[in-house]
Parts: sequence; C-alpha cells; structure tokens
Amino acid sequence: MSYFNNKKNQVVSLFGLSFALFAFASPFVYAQEIQTITGVGSSFAAPLYQNWAASSIKETAIKVNYQPLGSSAGQNQIIAKTVNFGALDMPTSVEQLTENNLVQFPTAMGGVAVVVNLPGIKEHQLKLTGEIIADIYSGKITKWNDPRIVALNKELQLPAIDIAQIYRADGSGTTKVFTSYLVKQSDDWKKTYGSNTSIAWPVGMGARGNASVASMVKNISGGIGYVEYAYALQNHLNTAQLKNVAGDFVTISEGTIQAAAKAADWLHAKNYDVDLIDTKGEDAWPIVSATYILVPAYNHKSQDVTKFFKWAFTKGDAIATKLHYIPLPIVVKEKIEKTWEYAGIAAGSSQIKKIK
Repeated sequence: MSYFNNKKNQVVSLFGLSFALFAFASPFVYAQEIQTITGVGSSFAAPLYQNWAASSIKETAIKVNYQPLGSSAGQNQIIAKTVNFGALDMPTSVEQLTENNLVQFPTAMGGVAVVVNLPGIKEHQLKLTGEIIADIYSGKITKWNDPRIVALNKELQLPAIDIAQIYRADGSGTTKVFTSYLVKQSDDWKKTYGSNTSIAWPVGMGARGNASVASMVKNISGGIGYVEYAYALQNHLNTAQLKNVAGDFVTISEGTIQAAAKAADWLHAKNYDVDLIDTKGEDAWPIVSATYILVPAYNHKSQDVTKFFKWAFTKGDAIATKLHYIPLPIVVKEKIEKTWEYAGIAAGSSQIKKIK
C-alpha cells in the first residue's frame, strides 16, 4: 500500500507542479500571442519593412502583413481605415493629418537612382543632368546620341538608339520624389507637368512598382527609369551619374545618400517634413527622400505598429544599412518616440480615447 500511496502522492505533486507552472507561464504565453498588423504603400520601403518583419517577429510577437501597392494606396487605405498603417515616400500635409487624426513619422532614408540600359556603356559611366532628364521624359530628347548627351559624355561611344522612358504607372511616392527633383531642375517641367505621385507622362511606358520598373529597364535596350537604390543593386542595373548642386557629377551610393541626409533639419521640421532634394554638399546625391508611416492617433492597434517600429529603431539599423537605406539619427528616433507618447500610440500607452 505504501508503494501505491507514494505513487499517488507523486502524481498529485506532479499535477500540482504542472498546474503551478501553467499558471505562472500563462501570462507570458498570453503576452507572446502573435498579433497581426497590416500595412499598404511604398514599394520604395518594401525590402526594408519585409526584412524587419522577418527578423523581429520572435521578439515582438508582431506579424507584419505588408503589401507594396504604392504610396497613394497607402494614404488612401489608412484614411479609409482598411489597414493599420500606410507607408508613403513623401510627407502628408498638416491638413490631411489633422482631418483624419493621423500621426506621421519617418523610418529611414533612401536614394532614387536613375537607371539605364545602354549597349556598350558600363555601370556609372553615363553622366546626366536634371535638365537633360526632364527633356528626356518630356520627349524633347529621343535618341541616346543626342548632341546634349554626347557633350556630357565625350569619352563614351553612345549608341544611336531610341530612348525608352519607363515610369511608374501607379500612384507612387518614388514618382513624387523623382518629379520633385525634375521641378527643381527645369522650369518647363515645373510649368507643364509639376510634381505628384502620379502625373500625365507625355511619353514612355508605365510599370507598377519599383520592381516592375527595374525589370522593364533591364529588358529594354535603350531604357531609362527611376527606382529606389536597393532595387537598382538587386537587379544589377546600370546607374547614371548625376550633377548635383555643387556642380559635381556623383554616383549613387550609401555615402552620397548619407551626405545628402546630413543636411536635413529634422528637429525643427513640423511633422518631420524635410526636403532632401538637391541638398548642398560636394558629395551629396541629389534625389534623396525619407520614407514615412501614417497611423491613427489614440488607437490600440497603432500601439502594435509602434512596437514593431520601436524594435526596428533599436535593432534594425544593421538590416537597413545592408539593404542600402540610411538609418535615422538617434535624436530623430528619440523625438519620434515622444511623438508616439503624445499621441497615445506608444506600446502600452493608456492614453486611448475615442476619436469622433
């Protein structure tokens, strides 16, 4: 009987221990239940957000479902409240933020590359100016051996082939950044076409997303397009040199993007609206932009979004650098966290209130 009593006591003890462990562990298990957040927008930032998402899920228990449908889709869907965050490659106006109770913050900076497919011309050899690019996209320059291009590239044997202009067909922050650059370079472009996420392109062929533009340029002899720097590298595209404000021809790289980013006055910019186009500096790449997130203020799900980006700001810089984005300065990250707290969307915030 003592044997069975001992066994019975052991079973009871083990059951009690198991129950105690479950009771002790259950809050941890609950805390680690996977939460899903959905985002739509920038294809410019897609490689970064997708890599951050894959690397952070074990620590944050946040699953990120992100669709790179373009900045216009990001803005439209966050305003319609069909997603938890919208991603844009340009800042949103104060009026839009106020009207829709949205909070805006940047996540990283990147450069837009001008990419070409020219037989016999090696990478980084071709030199272009903003004014020439504007005339290419307006249809005034139609051949690669045009005298104006030849004059900039006397050492090259430019082919006598047609220029195939590739542009974004979807509403795109990358287009907004690129056309903002053209507006600064050409008065004719400014008066006729302007700058926006989508414009009435006079010539060329449209493609949806950075990846599609990169693919079309790669496969069309004589092609020219504009893509986020990471897409140019991933697709082994030939990037052109551009003339910057200092009058120097520079090649896009992490260093030249960083040189442009250093000129930004983030701390005094309202809603982090900074202009990184044509910043001063001998080595500055002329087409640089921050990429932004929009989330609703005073919203529980927005806390999951900021929890994810808190991880990214703390542990994601190496990933950003590897993907050829420029991480935000520490002082900017600190300011962003204060913005989250003020808007009641910092992870764990109790400042949730109903917004009519």
